[in-house]
Amino acid sequence: MVDKNSLHILWTNADLNTSRLMVMMYAKNSMLRNWWENVTVIVWGDTARLAAENLVIQEEIRAAQDAGVRFSACIACARELGVIAELEALGIEVISWGPPLTELLKSDGKLITI
Repeated sequence: MVDKNSLHILWTNADLNTSRLMVMMYAKNSMLRNWWENVTVIVWGDTARLAAENLVIQEEIRAAQDAGVRFSACIACARELGVIAELEALGIEVISWGPPLTELLKSDGKLITI
């Protein structure tokens, strides 16, 4: 069953301004302004390295988490980039995202890809 009140943001663009001014801004404001009941940002690809290494993005992640946004990262990407521990230290769940993403897509869940 599709949860029409949940949004997933597949964050693959590691550009700092796109990350700050779209992904983080929309995710955080979605929770603060009650646009969505649940927001999950999926950290995929080089965004895992950006999150692990960039202090500005880490501050943005913490602010979004404080607003209720959930973050979850692709373990294959995090492993390849050597940043699993850094992501976990930020409170980001690190899991295999292939099956859940496939299920989300098959069930017509709400997904924005950036």
